[in-house]
Amino acid sequence: MHAVVLTGPGPVENLRIQELPIPEPRPGWVRIEVKAFGLNRSDHHMRAGLAEGVQYPIVPGLEAAGVVDAAPGSDLRPGQRVAALMGGMGRAYNGGHAEYTVVPRSSVVPFRSSLPWEVVGAVPETLQTAHGSLTTGLDLRAGQSLLIRGGTSALGFAAAALARDLGATVLATTRQPDRLDALASHGVDHPLLDDGSIAHEVRRLQPDGVDAALELVGTPTLPDTLRATRVHGTVCFAGMLSDQWIVHDFYPIAYIPRGVRLTSYSGGSADLPAPVLQRFLDLIGDGALTLGPLHTYPMEQIHDAHRAVETNTVSGKVVVLTPSGRGRAGRKR
Repeated sequence: MHAVVLTGPGPVENLRIQELPIPEPRPGWVRIEVKAFGLNRSDHHMRAGLAEGVQYPIVPGLEAAGVVDAAPGSDLRPGQRVAALMGGMGRAYNGGHAEYTVVPRSSVVPFRSSLPWEVVGAVPETLQTAHGSLTTGLDLRAGQSLLIRGGTSALGFAAAALARDLGATVLATTRQPDRLDALASHGVDHPLLDDGSIAHEVRRLQPDGVDAALELVGTPTLPDTLRATRVHGTVCFAGMLSDQWIVHDFYPIAYIPRGVRLTSYSGGSADLPAPVLQRFLDLIGDGALTLGPLHTYPMEQIHDAHRAVETNTVSGKVVVLTPSGRGRAGRKR
Protein backbone atom coordinates (compact mmCIF):
# COMPACT_ATOMS: atom_id res chain seq x y z
CA MET A 1 0.00 0.00 0.00
CA HIS A 2 0.97 3.66 -0.23
CA ALA A 3 1.31 5.58 3.01
CA VAL A 4 2.50 9.01 4.04
CA VAL A 5 5.44 8.57 6.40
CA LEU A 6 6.73 11.34 8.65
CA THR A 7 10.46 10.70 8.94
CA GLY A 8 10.95 13.22 11.74
CA PRO A 9 9.61 16.54 13.01
CA GLY A 10 10.14 19.48 10.70
CA PRO A 11 8.98 20.91 7.37
CA VAL A 12 6.41 19.34 5.07
CA GLU A 13 9.24 17.77 3.06
CA ASN A 14 9.65 15.32 5.95
CA LEU A 15 6.35 13.77 4.81
CA ARG A 16 7.18 11.11 2.22
CA ILE A 17 4.90 8.73 0.35
CA GLN A 18 6.30 5.23 0.73
CA GLU A 19 5.29 1.64 0.00
CA LEU A 20 4.52 -0.27 3.20
CA PRO A 21 3.05 -3.69 3.87
CA ILE A 22 -0.67 -3.66 4.52
CA PRO A 23 -0.99 -3.98 8.32
CA GLU A 24 -2.59 -7.02 9.89
CA PRO A 25 -5.27 -6.45 12.56
CA ARG A 26 -5.13 -8.42 15.77
CA PRO A 27 -8.34 -9.36 17.60
CA GLY A 28 -10.18 -6.27 18.76
CA TRP A 29 -8.58 -4.09 16.09
CA VAL A 30 -10.05 -3.04 12.76
CA ARG A 31 -8.37 -2.68 9.39
CA ILE A 32 -9.92 0.14 7.39
CA GLU A 33 -9.50 0.79 3.69
CA VAL A 34 -9.10 4.54 3.93
CA LYS A 35 -11.01 6.62 1.40
CA ALA A 36 -10.38 10.08 2.83
CA PHE A 37 -8.76 11.76 5.81
CA GLY A 38 -9.10 15.24 7.18
CA LEU A 39 -6.21 17.42 8.25
CA ASN A 40 -6.41 19.24 11.55
CA ARG A 41 -4.34 21.87 13.29
CA SER A 42 -3.04 19.17 15.61
CA ASP A 43 -1.66 17.31 12.56
CA HIS A 44 0.41 20.43 11.85
CA HIS A 45 1.52 20.57 15.49
CA MET A 46 2.57 16.92 15.41
CA ARG A 47 4.44 17.29 12.10
CA ALA A 48 6.22 20.40 13.37
CA GLY A 49 7.43 18.58 16.48
CA LEU A 50 5.06 20.22 18.98
CA ALA A 51 3.46 16.94 20.13
CA GLU A 52 4.90 14.80 22.90
CA GLY A 53 5.55 11.07 22.94
CA VAL A 54 5.77 10.50 19.16
CA GLN A 55 8.20 7.88 17.85
CA TYR A 56 9.54 8.43 14.31
CA PRO A 57 9.18 7.35 11.59
CA ILE A 58 5.41 7.14 11.78
CA VAL A 59 2.34 7.35 9.57
CA PRO A 60 0.55 10.45 10.94
CA GLY A 61 -3.15 11.22 10.93
CA LEU A 62 -5.58 11.27 13.86
CA GLU A 63 -8.67 10.59 11.74
CA ALA A 64 -9.80 8.68 8.67
CA ALA A 65 -12.98 7.63 6.88
CA GLY A 66 -13.42 4.49 4.82
CA VAL A 67 -14.75 0.94 4.84
CA VAL A 68 -13.98 -2.00 7.09
CA ASP A 69 -11.56 -4.39 5.44
CA ALA A 70 -11.13 -6.82 8.34
CA ALA A 71 -12.33 -6.81 11.95
CA PRO A 72 -11.39 -10.03 13.79
CA GLY A 73 -13.28 -10.53 17.03
CA SER A 74 -15.39 -7.45 16.38
CA ASP A 75 -19.04 -6.61 15.75
CA LEU A 76 -18.08 -4.81 12.53
CA ARG A 77 -18.32 -6.44 9.12
CA PRO A 78 -16.24 -5.96 5.95
CA GLY A 79 -17.61 -3.26 3.69
CA GLN A 80 -19.23 -1.31 6.51
CA ARG A 81 -18.64 2.46 6.34
CA VAL A 82 -16.79 3.81 9.34
CA ALA A 83 -14.90 6.77 10.72
CA ALA A 84 -11.86 6.40 12.96
CA LEU A 85 -10.39 9.07 15.19
CA MET A 86 -8.06 9.76 18.07
CA GLY A 87 -7.12 7.01 20.54
CA GLY A 88 -3.43 7.33 19.71
CA MET A 89 -3.80 7.36 15.92
CA GLY A 90 -0.74 8.84 14.25
CA ARG A 91 1.12 9.11 17.53
CA ALA A 92 1.17 5.88 19.52
CA TYR A 93 0.74 3.84 16.33
CA ASN A 94 0.41 4.46 12.59
CA GLY A 95 -2.52 6.69 11.72
CA GLY A 96 -4.85 7.56 8.89
CA HIS A 97 -2.50 9.03 6.24
CA ALA A 98 -2.46 5.76 4.29
CA GLU A 99 -4.47 3.53 1.99
CA TYR A 100 -5.06 1.17 4.93
CA THR A 101 -4.90 1.74 8.66
CA VAL A 102 -5.39 -0.51 11.67
CA VAL A 103 -7.00 0.98 14.78
CA PRO A 104 -8.64 -0.29 17.98
CA ARG A 105 -12.37 -1.01 17.73
CA SER A 106 -12.90 1.65 20.40
CA SER A 107 -11.68 4.31 17.97
CA VAL A 108 -14.16 3.34 15.22
CA VAL A 109 -17.62 4.89 14.70
CA PRO A 110 -19.86 3.19 12.10
CA PHE A 111 -22.33 5.12 9.97
CA ARG A 112 -24.60 4.84 6.93
CA SER A 113 -24.30 7.44 4.19
CA SER A 114 -23.93 7.82 0.44
CA LEU A 115 -22.23 11.20 0.74
CA PRO A 116 -19.03 11.65 -1.28
CA TRP A 117 -15.90 10.63 0.59
CA GLU A 118 -14.49 14.14 0.53
CA VAL A 119 -17.54 15.28 2.50
CA VAL A 120 -17.46 12.38 4.95
CA GLY A 121 -13.71 12.81 5.41
CA ALA A 122 -14.25 16.35 6.66
CA VAL A 123 -16.62 15.36 9.44
CA PRO A 124 -15.29 13.04 12.20
CA GLU A 125 -12.77 15.01 14.27
CA THR A 126 -14.24 18.41 13.44
CA LEU A 127 -17.74 17.32 14.46
CA GLN A 128 -16.43 15.60 17.59
CA THR A 129 -14.65 18.75 18.76
CA ALA A 130 -17.45 21.13 17.81
CA HIS A 131 -20.13 18.96 19.43
CA GLY A 132 -18.08 18.42 22.58
CA SER A 133 -17.11 22.07 22.88
CA LEU A 134 -20.70 23.27 22.66
CA THR A 135 -22.10 20.60 24.98
CA THR A 136 -19.43 19.63 27.52
CA GLY A 137 -17.36 22.81 27.25
CA LEU A 138 -20.12 25.43 27.10
CA ASP A 139 -23.47 23.74 27.84
CA LEU A 140 -24.91 25.98 25.11
CA ARG A 141 -28.68 26.32 25.07
CA ALA A 142 -31.27 27.50 22.58
CA GLY A 143 -31.75 31.24 22.68
CA GLN A 144 -28.24 31.97 23.97
CA SER A 145 -25.53 33.93 22.17
CA LEU A 146 -22.22 32.36 21.12
CA LEU A 147 -18.99 34.07 20.07
CA ILE A 148 -16.61 31.96 17.97
CA ARG A 149 -13.07 33.35 17.94
CA GLY A 150 -11.53 31.91 14.76
CA GLY A 151 -14.75 31.47 12.82
CA THR A 152 -13.36 30.58 9.39
CA SER A 153 -11.43 27.56 10.62
CA ALA A 154 -12.99 24.16 9.98
CA LEU A 155 -13.90 23.94 13.65
CA GLY A 156 -15.32 27.47 13.60
CA PHE A 157 -17.64 26.75 10.68
CA ALA A 158 -18.76 23.47 12.26
CA ALA A 159 -19.43 25.08 15.63
CA ALA A 160 -21.48 27.81 13.96
CA ALA A 161 -23.56 25.22 12.11
CA LEU A 162 -24.22 23.21 15.27
CA ALA A 163 -25.02 26.32 17.30
CA ARG A 164 -27.47 27.56 14.68
CA ASP A 165 -29.07 24.10 14.57
CA LEU A 166 -29.48 24.36 18.33
CA GLY A 167 -31.13 27.77 18.07
CA ALA A 168 -28.35 30.06 19.30
CA THR A 169 -27.36 33.49 17.97
CA VAL A 170 -23.85 33.26 16.51
CA LEU A 171 -21.10 35.87 16.36
CA ALA A 172 -17.88 34.76 14.66
CA THR A 173 -14.57 36.42 13.84
CA THR A 174 -12.09 36.44 11.00
CA ARG A 175 -8.89 38.44 10.55
CA GLN A 176 -9.42 38.68 6.79
CA PRO A 177 -12.03 41.09 5.40
CA ASP A 178 -12.65 38.93 2.32
CA ARG A 179 -13.90 36.09 4.55
CA LEU A 180 -16.71 38.04 6.23
CA ASP A 181 -19.12 37.12 3.44
CA ALA A 182 -18.27 33.44 3.91
CA LEU A 183 -19.30 33.68 7.56
CA ALA A 184 -22.54 35.43 6.66
CA SER A 185 -23.40 32.92 3.94
CA HIS A 186 -22.77 30.10 6.43
CA GLY A 187 -25.47 31.44 8.73
CA VAL A 188 -23.39 33.50 11.17
CA ASP A 189 -25.65 36.26 12.49
CA HIS A 190 -22.84 38.73 13.18
CA PRO A 191 -19.54 38.31 11.27
CA LEU A 192 -16.80 40.36 12.96
CA LEU A 193 -13.46 41.55 11.63
CA ASP A 194 -10.85 40.67 14.24
CA ASP A 195 -8.06 43.19 14.80
CA GLY A 196 -7.08 41.56 18.10
CA SER A 197 -9.59 43.54 20.15
CA ILE A 198 -13.24 42.80 19.47
CA ALA A 199 -14.77 42.86 22.96
CA HIS A 200 -16.06 46.41 22.45
CA GLU A 201 -17.80 45.44 19.18
CA VAL A 202 -19.29 42.31 20.78
CA ARG A 203 -20.69 44.42 23.61
CA ARG A 204 -22.14 46.86 21.13
CA LEU A 205 -24.19 43.94 19.78
CA GLN A 206 -24.64 42.20 23.14
CA PRO A 207 -24.39 44.93 25.82
CA ASP A 208 -24.02 42.50 28.72
CA GLY A 209 -21.60 40.30 26.78
CA VAL A 210 -22.20 36.95 25.09
CA ASP A 211 -23.52 33.95 27.00
CA ALA A 212 -20.80 31.68 25.66
CA ALA A 213 -17.55 31.99 23.72
CA LEU A 214 -15.47 29.39 21.92
CA GLU A 215 -11.78 30.31 21.81
CA LEU A 216 -10.09 28.71 18.79
CA VAL A 217 -7.23 31.16 18.18
CA GLY A 218 -5.32 30.57 21.39
CA THR A 219 -3.84 32.45 24.31
CA PRO A 220 -3.10 35.71 22.41
CA THR A 221 -6.83 36.48 22.05
CA LEU A 222 -8.14 34.70 25.15
CA PRO A 223 -8.13 37.77 27.47
CA ASP A 224 -10.16 39.79 24.95
CA THR A 225 -12.58 36.89 24.50
CA LEU A 226 -13.06 36.74 28.26
CA ARG A 227 -13.82 40.47 28.28
CA ALA A 228 -16.51 39.90 25.64
CA THR A 229 -18.37 37.42 27.87
CA ARG A 230 -21.08 38.29 30.39
CA VAL A 231 -20.99 37.64 34.12
CA HIS A 232 -21.79 33.93 34.65
CA GLY A 233 -21.05 33.33 30.95
CA THR A 234 -18.56 30.68 29.87
CA VAL A 235 -15.48 30.70 27.64
CA CYS A 236 -14.27 27.33 26.34
CA PHE A 237 -10.65 27.07 25.17
CA ALA A 238 -10.62 24.41 22.43
CA GLY A 239 -8.24 25.51 19.67
CA MET A 240 -4.80 26.93 19.00
CA LEU A 241 -4.75 28.41 15.50
CA SER A 242 -2.02 30.78 16.71
CA ASP A 243 0.16 27.82 17.86
CA GLN A 244 0.25 29.49 21.29
CA TRP A 245 -1.47 27.67 24.14
CA ILE A 246 0.45 28.61 27.30
CA VAL A 247 -0.45 31.59 29.49
CA HIS A 248 2.73 32.91 31.07
CA ASP A 249 2.69 34.44 34.57
CA PHE A 250 -0.93 33.47 35.01
CA TYR A 251 -2.63 35.37 37.86
CA PRO A 252 -6.27 34.24 37.78
CA ILE A 253 -7.81 37.22 39.61
CA ALA A 254 -6.31 39.71 37.16
CA TYR A 255 -6.65 37.46 34.08
CA ILE A 256 -10.24 36.18 34.36
CA PRO A 257 -12.96 38.86 34.59
CA ARG A 258 -15.12 38.69 37.69
CA GLY A 259 -17.82 36.06 37.40
CA VAL A 260 -16.77 34.72 33.96
CA ARG A 261 -16.16 30.96 33.74
CA LEU A 262 -13.20 29.51 31.83
CA THR A 263 -13.28 25.88 30.69
CA SER A 264 -11.52 23.77 28.07
CA TYR A 265 -12.39 20.88 25.79
CA SER A 266 -10.56 18.03 24.11
CA GLY A 267 -12.06 14.65 23.30
CA GLY A 268 -11.84 11.40 21.40
CA SER A 269 -13.92 8.82 19.59
CA ALA A 270 -15.97 8.05 22.70
CA ASP A 271 -17.14 11.67 22.62
CA LEU A 272 -18.64 11.20 19.15
CA PRO A 273 -21.53 8.76 19.69
CA ALA A 274 -22.66 6.97 16.54
CA PRO A 275 -26.16 8.56 16.70
CA VAL A 276 -24.60 12.05 16.75
CA LEU A 277 -22.41 11.29 13.74
CA GLN A 278 -25.34 9.69 11.91
CA ARG A 279 -27.69 12.60 12.61
CA PHE A 280 -25.33 15.20 11.24
CA LEU A 281 -24.39 13.15 8.19
CA ASP A 282 -28.13 12.86 7.50
CA LEU A 283 -28.57 16.62 7.90
CA ILE A 284 -25.68 17.24 5.51
CA GLY A 285 -27.16 14.77 3.04
CA ASP A 286 -30.54 16.50 3.22
CA GLY A 287 -28.92 19.89 2.61
CA ALA A 288 -30.08 21.14 6.00
CA LEU A 289 -26.57 21.67 7.34
CA THR A 290 -23.05 22.23 6.07
CA LEU A 291 -19.83 22.10 8.06
CA GLY A 292 -18.23 24.77 5.88
CA PRO A 293 -15.93 25.03 2.84
CA LEU A 294 -13.98 21.95 1.72
CA HIS A 295 -10.59 21.89 0.02
CA THR A 296 -9.61 18.50 -1.36
CA TYR A 297 -6.21 17.18 -2.38
CA PRO A 298 -5.07 13.83 -3.75
CA MET A 299 -2.71 11.96 -1.45
CA GLU A 300 0.12 12.66 -3.90
CA GLN A 301 -0.20 16.35 -2.96
CA ILE A 302 0.17 15.81 0.78
CA HIS A 303 2.79 18.59 0.99
CA ASP A 304 0.37 21.13 -0.47
CA ALA A 305 -2.39 19.97 1.87
CA HIS A 306 -0.20 20.37 4.95
CA ARG A 307 1.04 23.76 3.80
CA ALA A 308 -2.54 24.96 3.47
CA VAL A 309 -3.23 24.00 7.08
CA GLU A 310 0.06 25.41 8.38
CA THR A 311 -0.29 28.80 6.71
CA ASN A 312 -4.08 29.23 7.14
CA THR A 313 -4.32 30.10 3.44
CA VAL A 314 -7.70 28.40 3.09
CA SER A 315 -10.83 28.62 5.19
CA GLY A 316 -12.71 25.54 6.26
CA LYS A 317 -11.52 21.94 6.14
CA VAL A 318 -8.67 20.36 4.19
CA VAL A 319 -9.44 16.77 3.10
CA VAL A 320 -7.09 14.33 1.40
CA LEU A 321 -8.42 11.56 -0.86
CA THR A 322 -6.66 8.24 -1.33
CA PRO A 323 -6.70 6.62 -4.79
CA SER A 324 -9.67 4.40 -3.87
CA GLY A 325 -11.46 7.43 -2.41
CA ARG A 326 -11.18 8.99 -5.87
CA GLY A 327 -12.62 5.86 -7.47
CA ARG A 328 -9.34 4.18 -8.35
CA ALA A 329 -8.47 0.66 -7.28
CA GLY A 330 -6.36 0.32 -4.19
CA ARG A 331 -3.11 -1.59 -3.90
CA LYS A 332 -4.09 -4.40 -1.57
CA ARG A 333 -2.16 -7.61 -1.73
